[in-house]
Amino acid sequence: MSTRLLLCPSSAAPLDANLESGYREGMKPRSLATLAILAILTLTGCASAPTHYGQQQSYLAPKANGYPYLLFVPATKPQPHKGWPLLIFLHGSGERGADIEMVKVHGPPKLVSSQPDFPFVTVSPLLEAGGKWDVAKLEAMLRQTRRKLRIDPARIYLTGLSLGGHGAWRWASTNPGLFAAIVPISGRGDPSIACALKGLPAWAFHGATDSVVPAEGSTRMVDAINTCGGEARMTLYPDLGHDAWTRTYANPALYDWLLQHRRTTRR
Repeated sequence: MSTRLLLCPSSAAPLDANLESGYREGMKPRSLATLAILAILTLTGCASAPTHYGQQQSYLAPKANGYPYLLFVPATKPQPHKGWPLLIFLHGSGERGADIEMVKVHGPPKLVSSQPDFPFVTVSPLLEAGGKWDVAKLEAMLRQTRRKLRIDPARIYLTGLSLGGHGAWRWASTNPGLFAAIVPISGRGDPSIACALKGLPAWAFHGATDSVVPAEGSTRMVDAINTCGGEARMTLYPDLGHDAWTRTYANPALYDWLLQHRRTTRR
Protein backbone atom coordinates (compact mmCIF):
# COMPACT_ATOMS: atom_id res chain seq x y z
CA MET A 1 0.00 0.00 0.00
CA SER A 2 1.47 3.34 -1.05
CA THR A 3 2.02 6.25 1.30
CA ARG A 4 -0.20 9.24 0.53
CA LEU A 5 -0.19 12.91 1.44
CA LEU A 6 -3.57 14.61 1.31
CA LEU A 7 -3.95 17.81 -0.68
CA CYS A 8 -7.27 19.65 -0.71
CA PRO A 9 -8.47 20.62 -4.23
CA SER A 10 -8.48 24.31 -5.07
CA SER A 11 -12.28 24.63 -5.18
CA ALA A 12 -12.68 23.76 -1.51
CA ALA A 13 -13.19 26.30 1.27
CA PRO A 14 -10.14 27.15 3.44
CA LEU A 15 -9.32 24.53 6.01
CA ASP A 16 -9.17 25.03 9.73
CA ALA A 17 -5.64 26.12 10.68
CA ASN A 18 -5.07 23.16 12.99
CA LEU A 19 -6.23 20.74 10.33
CA GLU A 20 -3.89 22.26 7.75
CA SER A 21 -1.06 22.01 10.26
CA GLY A 22 -1.90 18.34 10.70
CA TYR A 23 -1.57 17.74 6.99
CA ARG A 24 1.78 19.51 6.93
CA GLU A 25 3.25 18.02 10.06
CA GLY A 26 1.71 14.55 9.90
CA MET A 27 -0.14 15.09 13.20
CA LYS A 28 -3.47 13.53 14.10
CA PRO A 29 -6.55 15.82 14.35
CA ARG A 30 -6.79 17.23 17.87
CA SER A 31 -10.53 17.35 18.45
CA LEU A 32 -13.88 15.80 17.57
CA ALA A 33 -14.71 19.00 15.70
CA THR A 34 -11.63 18.55 13.55
CA LEU A 35 -12.59 14.92 12.93
CA ALA A 36 -16.02 16.06 11.87
CA ILE A 37 -14.52 18.60 9.48
CA LEU A 38 -12.29 15.92 8.03
CA ALA A 39 -15.27 13.61 7.52
CA ILE A 40 -17.17 16.36 5.71
CA LEU A 41 -14.19 17.12 3.53
CA THR A 42 -13.91 13.45 2.61
CA LEU A 43 -17.62 13.22 1.71
CA THR A 44 -17.49 16.38 -0.37
CA GLY A 45 -14.33 15.28 -2.17
CA CYS A 46 -11.91 17.69 -0.53
CA ALA A 47 -9.82 14.82 0.83
CA SER A 48 -10.18 12.72 -2.30
CA ALA A 49 -7.16 14.10 -4.18
CA PRO A 50 -4.14 12.37 -2.62
CA THR A 51 -0.63 13.31 -3.66
CA HIS A 52 1.54 10.19 -3.78
CA TYR A 53 5.13 10.41 -2.67
CA GLY A 54 7.47 10.01 -5.61
CA GLN A 55 4.75 10.76 -8.19
CA GLN A 56 3.63 13.79 -10.18
CA GLN A 57 0.00 14.91 -10.39
CA SER A 58 -1.86 17.94 -11.73
CA TYR A 59 -3.82 20.52 -9.71
CA LEU A 60 -5.63 23.78 -10.27
CA ALA A 61 -4.60 26.84 -8.24
CA PRO A 62 -7.48 28.73 -6.58
CA LYS A 63 -10.15 29.78 -9.10
CA ALA A 64 -8.82 32.22 -11.70
CA ASN A 65 -6.08 33.50 -9.41
CA GLY A 66 -3.48 30.95 -10.36
CA TYR A 67 -2.31 28.49 -12.98
CA PRO A 68 -3.02 24.79 -13.34
CA TYR A 69 0.18 23.00 -12.40
CA LEU A 70 1.97 19.72 -12.03
CA LEU A 71 3.00 18.87 -8.49
CA PHE A 72 5.72 16.37 -7.65
CA VAL A 73 6.39 15.29 -4.05
CA PRO A 74 9.65 13.41 -3.36
CA ALA A 75 9.59 9.75 -2.40
CA THR A 76 11.66 10.58 0.66
CA LYS A 77 9.94 12.45 3.48
CA PRO A 78 11.63 15.58 4.86
CA GLN A 79 13.70 15.39 8.00
CA PRO A 80 11.85 16.08 11.27
CA HIS A 81 11.24 19.79 11.89
CA LYS A 82 12.33 20.59 8.32
CA GLY A 83 10.32 21.03 5.15
CA TRP A 84 11.12 19.99 1.63
CA PRO A 85 13.03 22.28 -0.70
CA LEU A 86 10.76 23.61 -3.47
CA LEU A 87 11.76 24.02 -7.12
CA ILE A 88 9.42 26.02 -9.38
CA PHE A 89 9.77 25.43 -13.12
CA LEU A 90 8.44 27.80 -15.81
CA HIS A 91 8.17 26.26 -19.28
CA GLY A 92 8.71 27.94 -22.66
CA SER A 93 6.33 29.24 -25.32
CA GLY A 94 6.07 25.90 -27.13
CA GLU A 95 4.28 24.24 -24.21
CA ARG A 96 1.56 26.89 -23.76
CA GLY A 97 -2.07 25.84 -24.13
CA ALA A 98 -4.62 23.66 -22.35
CA ASP A 99 -2.75 20.33 -22.20
CA ILE A 100 -1.01 19.96 -18.83
CA GLU A 101 0.92 16.97 -20.21
CA MET A 102 2.91 19.35 -22.43
CA VAL A 103 4.66 20.67 -19.33
CA LYS A 104 6.44 17.30 -19.05
CA VAL A 105 8.29 17.76 -22.33
CA HIS A 106 11.35 19.47 -20.80
CA GLY A 107 13.09 20.15 -17.53
CA PRO A 108 12.33 18.99 -14.00
CA PRO A 109 8.77 17.69 -14.71
CA LYS A 110 10.29 15.40 -17.34
CA LEU A 111 13.13 14.42 -15.04
CA VAL A 112 10.97 13.39 -12.09
CA SER A 113 9.03 10.87 -14.18
CA SER A 114 12.04 8.58 -13.94
CA GLN A 115 13.55 9.86 -10.68
CA PRO A 116 11.11 9.41 -7.76
CA ASP A 117 13.96 10.27 -5.39
CA PHE A 118 14.39 13.76 -6.89
CA PRO A 119 14.94 15.80 -3.70
CA PHE A 120 12.70 18.81 -4.46
CA VAL A 121 8.98 19.29 -4.30
CA THR A 122 8.51 20.46 -7.88
CA VAL A 123 5.76 22.80 -9.07
CA SER A 124 5.41 23.25 -12.82
CA PRO A 125 2.57 25.56 -13.93
CA LEU A 126 0.90 25.62 -17.35
CA LEU A 127 0.65 28.92 -19.22
CA GLU A 128 -2.38 29.58 -21.42
CA ALA A 129 -2.04 29.81 -25.21
CA GLY A 130 -0.46 33.11 -26.21
CA GLY A 131 0.09 34.13 -22.59
CA LYS A 132 3.03 35.53 -20.67
CA TRP A 133 3.96 34.63 -17.11
CA ASP A 134 1.99 36.68 -14.58
CA VAL A 135 3.70 37.19 -11.22
CA ALA A 136 0.45 37.58 -9.26
CA LYS A 137 -0.93 34.29 -10.59
CA LEU A 138 2.36 32.53 -9.94
CA GLU A 139 2.39 33.73 -6.35
CA ALA A 140 -1.21 32.54 -5.85
CA MET A 141 -0.10 29.10 -7.00
CA LEU A 142 2.90 29.23 -4.68
CA ARG A 143 0.76 30.24 -1.69
CA GLN A 144 -1.47 27.22 -2.25
CA THR A 145 1.51 24.89 -2.38
CA ARG A 146 2.99 26.33 0.80
CA ARG A 147 -0.33 25.96 2.64
CA LYS A 148 -0.71 22.31 1.75
CA LEU A 149 2.83 20.94 1.99
CA ARG A 150 5.73 21.24 4.40
CA ILE A 151 7.91 23.58 2.35
CA ASP A 152 11.08 25.04 3.81
CA PRO A 153 10.71 28.80 3.19
CA ALA A 154 14.49 29.17 3.21
CA ARG A 155 14.84 26.77 0.26
CA ILE A 156 12.54 27.97 -2.51
CA TYR A 157 14.20 27.93 -5.93
CA LEU A 158 13.11 29.19 -9.35
CA THR A 159 14.07 28.11 -12.84
CA GLY A 160 12.67 28.48 -16.33
CA LEU A 161 13.59 28.08 -19.99
CA SER A 162 13.15 30.50 -22.90
CA LEU A 163 9.86 32.33 -22.16
CA GLY A 164 10.10 30.76 -18.71
CA GLY A 165 13.60 32.18 -18.41
CA HIS A 166 12.14 35.63 -19.07
CA GLY A 167 9.53 34.92 -16.41
CA ALA A 168 12.13 33.73 -13.91
CA TRP A 169 14.16 36.93 -14.27
CA ARG A 170 11.01 39.06 -13.93
CA TRP A 171 9.50 37.22 -10.95
CA ALA A 172 12.80 37.20 -9.07
CA SER A 173 13.30 40.92 -9.78
CA THR A 174 9.79 41.64 -8.48
CA ASN A 175 10.17 39.60 -5.29
CA PRO A 176 13.86 38.70 -4.77
CA GLY A 177 13.41 37.97 -1.07
CA LEU A 178 11.23 34.98 -1.86
CA PHE A 179 13.92 32.81 -3.40
CA ALA A 180 17.14 31.16 -2.26
CA ALA A 181 18.56 30.95 -5.81
CA ILE A 182 17.41 31.16 -9.43
CA VAL A 183 18.41 29.45 -12.70
CA PRO A 184 17.15 31.20 -15.87
CA ILE A 185 17.97 29.32 -19.08
CA SER A 186 17.91 30.84 -22.58
CA GLY A 187 15.96 33.78 -21.21
CA ARG A 188 16.14 37.54 -21.41
CA GLY A 189 16.37 39.74 -18.34
CA ASP A 190 15.94 43.50 -17.96
CA PRO A 191 19.31 45.01 -16.95
CA SER A 192 17.59 48.19 -15.75
CA ILE A 193 16.21 46.30 -12.74
CA ALA A 194 19.17 43.99 -12.24
CA CYS A 195 20.26 45.64 -8.99
CA ALA A 196 17.18 44.18 -7.31
CA LEU A 197 18.90 40.79 -7.67
CA LYS A 198 22.29 41.69 -6.21
CA GLY A 199 21.62 39.69 -3.04
CA LEU A 200 20.19 36.63 -4.82
CA PRO A 201 22.41 33.82 -6.16
CA ALA A 202 21.71 33.42 -9.88
CA TRP A 203 23.16 31.02 -12.43
CA ALA A 204 22.20 31.73 -16.04
CA PHE A 205 22.71 29.35 -18.97
CA HIS A 206 22.61 30.13 -22.68
CA GLY A 207 23.73 28.77 -26.03
CA ALA A 208 26.26 31.00 -27.79
CA THR A 209 24.60 30.50 -31.18
CA ASP A 210 21.02 31.04 -29.97
CA SER A 211 19.10 32.76 -32.80
CA VAL A 212 15.76 32.80 -30.95
CA VAL A 213 16.86 34.65 -27.82
CA PRO A 214 20.40 35.95 -28.36
CA ALA A 215 22.86 35.13 -25.58
CA GLU A 216 23.09 38.82 -24.71
CA GLY A 217 19.74 38.39 -22.99
CA SER A 218 21.58 36.47 -20.28
CA THR A 219 25.08 37.94 -20.39
CA ARG A 220 23.91 41.55 -20.09
CA MET A 221 21.71 40.65 -17.12
CA VAL A 222 24.50 38.77 -15.34
CA ASP A 223 26.96 41.61 -15.95
CA ALA A 224 24.46 44.17 -14.63
CA ILE A 225 23.82 42.16 -11.46
CA ASN A 226 27.52 41.80 -10.77
CA THR A 227 28.14 45.49 -11.45
CA CYS A 228 25.66 46.15 -8.64
CA GLY A 229 27.71 43.93 -6.33
CA GLY A 230 25.80 40.69 -6.90
CA GLU A 231 26.94 37.10 -7.23
CA ALA A 232 25.48 35.99 -10.57
CA ARG A 233 27.30 33.41 -12.67
CA MET A 234 27.04 32.59 -16.37
CA THR A 235 27.52 29.40 -18.40
CA LEU A 236 27.69 30.00 -22.14
CA TYR A 237 27.70 26.82 -24.24
CA PRO A 238 29.78 27.49 -27.37
CA ASP A 239 28.25 24.54 -29.26
CA LEU A 240 24.55 25.10 -28.48
CA GLY A 241 21.75 27.21 -29.89
CA HIS A 242 18.43 27.92 -28.20
CA ASP A 243 18.16 24.54 -26.45
CA ALA A 244 20.53 25.08 -23.57
CA TRP A 245 18.14 23.42 -21.14
CA THR A 246 18.46 19.74 -22.04
CA ARG A 247 22.13 19.65 -21.07
CA THR A 248 21.63 21.93 -18.08
CA TYR A 249 18.76 20.06 -16.44
CA ALA A 250 20.55 16.73 -16.96
CA ASN A 251 23.54 17.91 -14.91
CA PRO A 252 23.37 16.82 -11.24
CA ALA A 253 25.78 19.65 -10.34
CA LEU A 254 22.95 22.12 -10.96
CA TYR A 255 20.81 20.67 -8.18
CA ASP A 256 23.78 20.39 -5.83
CA TRP A 257 24.43 24.09 -6.42
CA LEU A 258 20.83 24.99 -5.66
CA LEU A 259 20.83 23.09 -2.39
CA GLN A 260 23.97 24.90 -1.27
CA HIS A 261 21.90 28.08 -0.99
CA ARG A 262 19.44 29.03 1.72
CA ARG A 263 17.71 32.26 2.41
CA THR A 264 19.08 33.75 5.63
CA THR A 265 15.76 35.34 6.63
CA ARG A 266 12.73 33.12 6.95
CA ARG A 267 9.53 34.34 5.36
